[in-house]
Amino acid sequence: MLPSAPNPFPTGTRTPLQDLRGTITPNGLFFERHHAGVPIIDPQDHRLMIHGMVQSPLIFTMSDLMRLPSISRVHFIECSGNSAAEWAKPSGRTAQEIHGLLSNAEWTGVLLSVLLREAGVQPGARWVLAEGADAAAMTRSIPLVKAMDDAMVVYAQNGERLRPEQGYPLRLLLPGYEGNSCVKWLRRLKLGAEPWQTREETSAYTDLMPDGTARQFTFVMDAKSCIVSPSGGERLGSHGYHEICGVAWSGRGRIKAVEVSTDAGATWRSARLQEPVLPRAVTAFGIDWTWDGQPAVLQSRAIDETGYVQPSRAELLAVRGTNSLYHYNGIQSWKIDAGGEVTNVHA
Repeated sequence: MLPSAPNPFPTGTRTPLQDLRGTITPNGLFFERHHAGVPIIDPQDHRLMIHGMVQSPLIFTMSDLMRLPSISRVHFIECSGNSAAEWAKPSGRTAQEIHGLLSNAEWTGVLLSVLLREAGVQPGARWVLAEGADAAAMTRSIPLVKAMDDAMVVYAQNGERLRPEQGYPLRLLLPGYEGNSCVKWLRRLKLGAEPWQTREETSAYTDLMPDGTARQFTFVMDAKSCIVSPSGGERLGSHGYHEICGVAWSGRGRIKAVEVSTDAGATWRSARLQEPVLPRAVTAFGIDWTWDGQPAVLQSRAIDETGYVQPSRAELLAVRGTNSLYHYNGIQSWKIDAGGEVTNVHA
Protein backbone atom coordinates (compact mmCIF):
# COMPACT_ATOMS: atom_id res chain seq x y z
CA MET A 1 0.00 0.00 0.00
CA LEU A 2 1.31 3.44 -0.92
CA PRO A 3 1.75 5.88 1.97
CA SER A 4 -0.85 8.59 2.18
CA ALA A 5 0.10 12.10 1.14
CA PRO A 6 0.95 14.46 4.00
CA ASN A 7 -1.75 16.88 5.06
CA PRO A 8 -0.80 20.27 3.52
CA PHE A 9 -2.49 22.02 6.46
CA PRO A 10 -1.90 19.75 9.48
CA THR A 11 -3.06 22.28 12.09
CA GLY A 12 -6.54 22.73 10.74
CA THR A 13 -9.49 21.40 8.78
CA ARG A 14 -11.89 23.20 6.46
CA THR A 15 -15.68 23.26 6.21
CA PRO A 16 -17.06 21.70 2.97
CA LEU A 17 -19.10 24.77 2.01
CA GLN A 18 -20.11 23.33 -1.37
CA ASP A 19 -21.77 20.34 0.30
CA LEU A 20 -23.80 22.20 2.93
CA ARG A 21 -27.35 23.53 2.73
CA GLY A 22 -28.68 26.33 4.88
CA THR A 23 -26.43 28.52 7.02
CA ILE A 24 -25.72 26.59 10.25
CA THR A 25 -22.54 24.53 10.13
CA PRO A 26 -22.91 21.12 11.82
CA ASN A 27 -20.49 20.81 14.73
CA GLY A 28 -18.65 17.92 13.13
CA LEU A 29 -17.97 20.01 10.01
CA PHE A 30 -17.01 23.25 11.76
CA PHE A 31 -13.52 24.30 10.66
CA GLU A 32 -10.61 23.75 13.06
CA ARG A 33 -7.47 25.79 13.60
CA HIS A 34 -5.06 25.27 16.47
CA HIS A 35 -1.46 26.26 17.09
CA ALA A 36 -0.31 23.61 19.56
CA GLY A 37 -2.76 20.73 19.49
CA VAL A 38 -6.01 20.27 21.39
CA PRO A 39 -5.66 20.18 25.20
CA ILE A 40 -7.54 17.68 27.32
CA ILE A 41 -9.30 19.66 30.06
CA ASP A 42 -11.45 18.42 32.92
CA PRO A 43 -14.28 20.98 33.19
CA GLN A 44 -14.44 20.39 36.94
CA ASP A 45 -10.91 21.74 37.23
CA HIS A 46 -11.15 24.54 34.68
CA ARG A 47 -11.17 28.13 35.92
CA LEU A 48 -11.60 31.55 34.33
CA MET A 49 -9.65 34.30 36.10
CA ILE A 50 -10.38 38.02 35.63
CA HIS A 51 -7.72 40.36 37.03
CA GLY A 52 -5.57 43.38 36.24
CA MET A 53 -7.27 46.78 36.23
CA VAL A 54 -10.42 45.63 38.05
CA GLN A 55 -11.86 46.48 41.45
CA SER A 56 -12.27 42.86 42.53
CA PRO A 57 -10.29 40.08 40.83
CA LEU A 58 -12.51 37.04 40.31
CA ILE A 59 -12.18 33.36 39.54
CA PHE A 60 -15.13 31.53 37.95
CA THR A 61 -15.68 27.79 37.81
CA MET A 62 -17.68 26.34 34.93
CA SER A 63 -20.52 25.80 37.42
CA ASP A 64 -20.40 29.49 38.32
CA LEU A 65 -20.62 30.54 34.68
CA MET A 66 -23.44 28.17 33.79
CA ARG A 67 -25.57 29.46 36.66
CA LEU A 68 -25.55 32.96 35.18
CA PRO A 69 -28.23 34.15 32.73
CA SER A 70 -27.38 32.69 29.32
CA ILE A 71 -27.95 33.96 25.81
CA SER A 72 -27.82 32.23 22.42
CA ARG A 73 -26.78 34.05 19.24
CA VAL A 74 -25.88 33.00 15.71
CA HIS A 75 -22.50 34.25 14.46
CA PHE A 76 -19.82 33.18 12.00
CA ILE A 77 -16.16 32.64 12.79
CA GLU A 78 -13.67 33.12 9.97
CA CYS A 79 -9.93 32.59 10.18
CA SER A 80 -8.17 35.73 8.98
CA GLY A 81 -6.00 33.41 6.86
CA ASN A 82 -9.07 32.16 4.98
CA SER A 83 -8.48 32.27 1.20
CA ALA A 84 -4.88 33.39 1.84
CA ALA A 85 -3.39 31.52 -1.12
CA GLU A 86 -5.55 33.60 -3.48
CA TRP A 87 -3.32 36.64 -2.87
CA ALA A 88 -0.84 35.09 -5.30
CA LYS A 89 -2.68 32.92 -7.83
CA PRO A 90 -5.72 30.68 -8.17
CA SER A 91 -4.66 27.94 -5.78
CA GLY A 92 -7.67 26.08 -4.40
CA ARG A 93 -9.90 23.83 -6.43
CA THR A 94 -13.13 23.79 -4.41
CA ALA A 95 -15.01 26.23 -2.17
CA GLN A 96 -13.83 24.15 0.79
CA GLU A 97 -10.16 24.42 -0.19
CA ILE A 98 -10.35 28.16 -0.85
CA HIS A 99 -12.89 29.51 1.66
CA GLY A 100 -13.45 26.65 4.12
CA LEU A 101 -11.90 28.38 7.14
CA LEU A 102 -15.37 29.84 7.69
CA SER A 103 -18.24 28.36 9.71
CA ASN A 104 -21.47 29.60 11.28
CA ALA A 105 -23.15 28.40 14.46
CA GLU A 106 -25.52 29.20 17.29
CA TRP A 107 -23.45 29.97 20.38
CA THR A 108 -24.65 29.84 23.97
CA GLY A 109 -22.93 31.43 26.93
CA VAL A 110 -22.69 34.60 28.99
CA LEU A 111 -22.08 38.16 27.86
CA LEU A 112 -18.53 39.12 28.81
CA SER A 113 -19.79 42.51 29.95
CA VAL A 114 -21.70 40.78 32.76
CA LEU A 115 -18.48 39.29 34.13
CA LEU A 116 -16.49 42.50 33.74
CA ARG A 117 -19.13 44.55 35.53
CA GLU A 118 -19.05 42.01 38.36
CA ALA A 119 -15.29 42.48 38.63
CA GLY A 120 -15.56 46.27 38.30
CA VAL A 121 -13.53 47.91 35.53
CA GLN A 122 -11.07 50.50 36.78
CA PRO A 123 -10.84 53.94 35.11
CA GLY A 124 -8.12 53.93 32.49
CA ALA A 125 -8.60 50.30 31.41
CA ARG A 126 -8.81 50.12 27.61
CA TRP A 127 -7.71 46.60 26.66
CA VAL A 128 -8.30 42.99 27.71
CA LEU A 129 -5.73 40.23 27.36
CA ALA A 130 -7.38 36.89 26.61
CA GLU A 131 -5.37 33.73 27.27
CA GLY A 132 -6.08 30.12 26.36
CA ALA A 133 -5.10 26.93 28.14
CA ASP A 134 -3.51 25.24 25.11
CA ALA A 135 0.20 24.44 24.93
CA ALA A 136 0.78 27.68 23.01
CA ALA A 137 -0.96 29.73 25.73
CA MET A 138 -2.62 31.63 22.90
CA THR A 139 -2.96 35.28 23.91
CA ARG A 140 -4.60 38.24 22.17
CA SER A 141 -5.22 41.85 23.16
CA ILE A 142 -8.89 42.82 22.74
CA PRO A 143 -10.31 46.36 22.86
CA LEU A 144 -12.37 46.87 26.01
CA VAL A 145 -15.12 48.52 23.95
CA LYS A 146 -15.64 45.22 22.10
CA ALA A 147 -15.54 43.23 25.34
CA MET A 148 -18.27 45.44 26.79
CA ASP A 149 -20.38 45.36 23.62
CA ASP A 150 -21.31 41.94 22.19
CA ALA A 151 -18.44 39.69 23.30
CA MET A 152 -19.43 36.37 24.88
CA VAL A 153 -17.80 33.58 26.81
CA VAL A 154 -19.45 30.50 25.35
CA TYR A 155 -19.72 26.91 26.50
CA ALA A 156 -22.19 25.50 23.95
CA GLN A 157 -22.41 25.36 20.17
CA ASN A 158 -25.51 24.38 18.20
CA GLY A 159 -27.20 23.06 21.32
CA GLU A 160 -24.40 20.91 22.69
CA ARG A 161 -21.33 21.57 24.79
CA LEU A 162 -18.31 22.81 22.87
CA ARG A 163 -16.21 20.07 21.34
CA PRO A 164 -12.55 19.91 22.39
CA GLU A 165 -11.30 21.23 19.05
CA GLN A 166 -13.62 24.24 19.43
CA GLY A 167 -12.36 25.23 22.86
CA TYR A 168 -14.09 22.97 25.39
CA PRO A 169 -15.02 23.85 28.01
CA LEU A 170 -14.94 27.64 27.40
CA ARG A 171 -14.28 29.92 24.46
CA LEU A 172 -14.20 33.65 23.87
CA LEU A 173 -16.51 34.72 21.04
CA LEU A 174 -16.01 38.14 19.45
CA PRO A 175 -18.70 38.46 16.76
CA GLY A 176 -17.29 39.71 13.47
CA TYR A 177 -13.65 39.62 14.64
CA GLU A 178 -10.98 37.39 13.10
CA GLY A 179 -11.05 33.82 14.37
CA ASN A 180 -7.68 33.94 16.10
CA SER A 181 -8.99 36.54 18.55
CA CYS A 182 -11.81 34.19 19.61
CA VAL A 183 -9.48 32.47 22.06
CA LYS A 184 -10.29 28.82 22.76
CA TRP A 185 -9.88 27.00 26.08
CA LEU A 186 -10.24 30.44 27.69
CA ARG A 187 -8.67 30.60 31.15
CA ARG A 188 -7.63 34.20 31.84
CA LEU A 189 -8.73 37.77 31.12
CA LYS A 190 -6.48 40.62 32.24
CA LEU A 191 -7.47 44.26 31.93
CA GLY A 192 -4.91 46.95 31.17
CA ALA A 193 -4.36 50.37 29.67
CA GLU A 194 -2.41 49.27 26.57
CA PRO A 195 -2.33 46.23 24.26
CA TRP A 196 0.19 43.56 25.24
CA GLN A 197 1.87 43.22 21.82
CA THR A 198 1.82 39.42 21.91
CA ARG A 199 3.30 37.21 19.23
CA GLU A 200 -0.09 36.72 17.58
CA GLU A 201 -0.56 40.47 17.04
CA THR A 202 2.97 41.47 16.04
CA SER A 203 4.83 38.79 14.08
CA ALA A 204 1.52 37.25 13.01
CA TYR A 205 -2.01 38.45 12.22
CA THR A 206 -0.82 41.80 10.88
CA ASP A 207 -1.17 43.04 7.29
CA LEU A 208 2.02 43.97 5.42
CA MET A 209 1.29 46.90 3.10
CA PRO A 210 3.01 47.81 -0.19
CA ASP A 211 5.14 50.53 1.45
CA GLY A 212 6.57 48.07 3.99
CA THR A 213 4.46 49.20 6.92
CA ALA A 214 2.17 46.76 8.69
CA ARG A 215 -1.44 47.29 9.71
CA GLN A 216 -2.05 46.01 13.22
CA PHE A 217 -5.25 45.11 15.10
CA THR A 218 -7.31 44.76 11.92
CA PHE A 219 -9.84 42.67 13.81
CA VAL A 220 -13.02 43.04 11.74
CA MET A 221 -13.61 40.61 8.88
CA ASP A 222 -14.88 42.64 5.94
CA ALA A 223 -17.83 41.65 3.76
CA LYS A 224 -17.27 38.57 1.65
CA SER A 225 -19.25 36.05 -0.36
CA CYS A 226 -18.78 32.86 -2.29
CA ILE A 227 -20.93 30.99 -4.80
CA VAL A 228 -21.05 27.38 -3.63
CA SER A 229 -23.20 25.94 -6.45
CA PRO A 230 -22.06 25.69 -9.13
CA SER A 231 -18.51 25.89 -7.83
CA GLY A 232 -15.04 24.48 -8.34
CA GLY A 233 -14.76 20.73 -8.80
CA GLU A 234 -18.27 20.41 -10.26
CA ARG A 235 -19.35 19.72 -13.83
CA LEU A 236 -22.72 20.94 -15.05
CA GLY A 237 -24.50 17.97 -16.56
CA SER A 238 -26.99 19.82 -18.74
CA HIS A 239 -27.86 23.13 -20.31
CA GLY A 240 -30.88 25.06 -19.10
CA TYR A 241 -32.01 26.19 -15.67
CA HIS A 242 -29.68 26.22 -12.67
CA GLU A 243 -30.01 28.06 -9.37
CA ILE A 244 -26.81 29.85 -8.44
CA CYS A 245 -26.48 29.52 -4.66
CA GLY A 246 -23.99 30.96 -2.23
CA VAL A 247 -23.24 32.43 1.17
CA ALA A 248 -22.28 35.93 2.29
CA TRP A 249 -21.10 37.37 5.60
CA SER A 250 -19.67 40.53 7.14
CA GLY A 251 -18.03 41.34 10.44
CA ARG A 252 -19.46 44.85 10.15
CA GLY A 253 -23.10 43.78 10.58
CA ARG A 254 -25.93 42.44 8.44
CA ILE A 255 -25.68 41.62 4.76
CA LYS A 256 -27.80 44.20 2.91
CA ALA A 257 -27.55 42.77 -0.61
CA VAL A 258 -25.69 40.30 -2.80
CA GLU A 259 -25.17 40.82 -6.52
CA VAL A 260 -24.31 38.04 -8.95
CA SER A 261 -22.61 38.21 -12.34
CA THR A 262 -22.39 35.46 -14.95
CA ASP A 263 -20.14 37.43 -17.33
CA ALA A 264 -17.06 38.16 -15.20
CA GLY A 265 -18.47 41.35 -13.73
CA ALA A 266 -19.68 43.05 -16.91
CA THR A 267 -23.26 43.02 -15.59
CA TRP A 268 -24.78 42.32 -12.17
CA ARG A 269 -28.17 41.17 -10.87
CA SER A 270 -29.57 41.24 -7.34
CA ALA A 271 -29.84 37.86 -5.62
CA ARG A 272 -32.52 36.66 -3.21
CA LEU A 273 -31.46 36.69 0.44
CA GLN A 274 -32.68 33.82 2.60
CA GLU A 275 -34.15 34.84 5.93
CA PRO A 276 -33.18 35.33 8.66
CA VAL A 277 -30.54 37.92 7.83
CA LEU A 278 -28.66 38.29 11.11
CA PRO A 279 -25.80 40.60 12.12
CA ARG A 280 -22.33 39.08 11.81
CA ALA A 281 -23.79 35.79 10.63
CA VAL A 282 -23.74 33.86 7.36
CA THR A 283 -26.59 34.71 4.98
CA ALA A 284 -27.57 32.40 2.12
CA PHE A 285 -28.45 33.79 -1.30
CA GLY A 286 -29.73 32.48 -4.61
CA ILE A 287 -30.53 33.61 -8.14
CA ASP A 288 -32.07 31.98 -11.21
CA TRP A 289 -29.83 31.32 -14.21
CA THR A 290 -30.25 29.61 -17.56
CA TRP A 291 -27.02 28.23 -18.93
CA ASP A 292 -26.85 28.26 -22.72
CA GLY A 293 -23.79 26.04 -22.92
CA GLN A 294 -21.39 28.89 -23.61
CA PRO A 295 -18.38 29.59 -21.37
CA ALA A 296 -19.26 31.77 -18.38
CA VAL A 297 -17.58 33.29 -15.32
CA LEU A 298 -19.70 33.38 -12.16
CA GLN A 299 -19.05 35.97 -9.46
CA SER A 300 -20.82 37.32 -6.37
CA ARG A 301 -20.23 40.45 -4.34
CA ALA A 302 -21.63 41.21 -0.90
CA ILE A 303 -22.81 44.59 0.33
CA ASP A 304 -23.31 45.05 4.07
CA GLU A 305 -25.49 47.44 6.04
CA THR A 306 -22.65 49.96 6.40
CA GLY A 307 -22.51 50.32 2.61
CA TYR A 308 -19.21 48.43 2.31
CA VAL A 309 -18.98 46.60 -1.04
CA GLN A 310 -16.87 43.47 -1.42
CA PRO A 311 -13.98 44.44 -3.73
CA SER A 312 -12.78 42.75 -6.86
CA ARG A 313 -9.37 41.11 -6.66
CA ALA A 314 -7.87 44.01 -8.67
CA GLU A 315 -9.42 46.60 -6.34
CA LEU A 316 -8.13 44.78 -3.27
CA LEU A 317 -4.59 44.43 -4.60
CA ALA A 318 -4.52 48.11 -5.63
CA VAL A 319 -4.80 49.01 -1.94
CA ARG A 320 -3.14 46.08 -0.21
CA GLY A 321 -0.52 44.89 -2.70
CA THR A 322 0.61 41.26 -2.71
CA ASN A 323 2.65 41.08 0.52
CA SER A 324 -0.33 40.20 2.71
CA LEU A 325 -1.30 36.84 4.11
CA TYR A 326 -4.45 37.74 6.06
CA HIS A 327 -7.88 39.27 5.42
CA TYR A 328 -8.33 38.36 1.75
CA ASN A 329 -11.89 39.14 0.68
CA GLY A 330 -11.64 39.61 -3.06
CA ILE A 331 -14.50 38.49 -5.31
CA GLN A 332 -14.38 34.76 -6.13
CA SER A 333 -14.57 33.82 -9.82
CA TRP A 334 -15.69 30.41 -11.09
CA LYS A 335 -15.13 29.70 -14.81
CA ILE A 336 -17.52 27.32 -16.55
CA ASP A 337 -16.21 25.97 -19.84
CA ALA A 338 -18.30 24.69 -22.74
CA GLY A 339 -18.15 21.18 -21.28
CA GLY A 340 -19.61 22.36 -17.95
CA GLU A 341 -16.42 21.99 -15.89
CA VAL A 342 -16.12 24.59 -13.11
CA THR A 343 -12.69 25.88 -12.10
CA ASN A 344 -11.19 28.61 -9.91
CA VAL A 345 -9.85 31.58 -11.89
CA HIS A 346 -8.80 35.17 -11.30
CA ALA A 347 -10.94 37.26 -13.62
